[in-house]
This record gives sequence, structure tokens and C-alpha cells, in this order.
Amino acid sequence: MAKQALNPKTLFNSLQYGFSQIVVAQSQRTVYFSGQVAWDEHENIVGANDLRAQVWQSLRNVKTAVTTAGATLNDIVTLRIYIVQSWMDQTAPVSEGLKEFFPENPPATTWIGVYGLARPEFLIEIEGTAVLD
Repeated sequence: MAKQALNPKTLFNSLQYGFSQIVVAQSQRTVYFSGQVAWDEHENIVGANDLRAQVWQSLRNVKTAVTTAGATLNDIVTLRIYIVQSWMDQTAPVSEGLKEFFPENPPATTWIGVYGLARPEFLIEIEGTAVLD
């Protein structure tokens, strides 16, 4: 898949937070994956009241979702990250997770503070789109 990350100097340096400002992609197949939370395969919460642990579990679930569809993390072009509002001032683990899972050409990303998610124990939910040939 042809994917190009663009980070013009006339926009703030988003790479320090683990995402690209713009991603241009050309593909024959698009994968949309539902929001991934910090549940394991048995619906057990991973990292109760621990944003870092929930970020890592959510990103592992993202990886599982896209690889099941025949894609890789590198094929992800955009993420929408929903973070419980009361944790929005403690989001360093989100940047760390993005940089760990997407070390090169990270996807375009939007972080959204929300009142709550589907379950009260969820602190973060990550959904997105991948494109591949």
C-alpha cells in the first residue's frame, strides 16, 4: 500500500505526540475497525484505573483487529482515540503508546475527551481505518 505521512513545518510538531498531521494513502482495500478497549479476550479489564496499561492493551487489540483483516499496524492511516475527560490532563501514556506501536510514519490521529465510554472501567477506546492493496 502506498502511504505517505506529511508533517509540514507550518503545523505543530505532532510527531512528538506519536502521530502524523496528514496521511495520504492509496489502496484497493479499506479496513475499518471498531473501538478497541482494554478488555482481554475473556472480557476482563486490563489495567483497572491505569491509563498506561489500558493504552497498551487497547493498542494490542488494535493490532489483533487489523492483522485479522490481513493488514499491519503500518497500514493504519487514521485513529480516533476517545479518552475519559477526567484523564485528559494525564495523557502522556497515550503518546508513549503511539510512539511504541507506530515508530515510523504514524497515522493521523484525533484525541477526543468524552464524558464516559461503554463501561465505567474503560478509560480509553481506539478506533480507526487501515488501507492496503
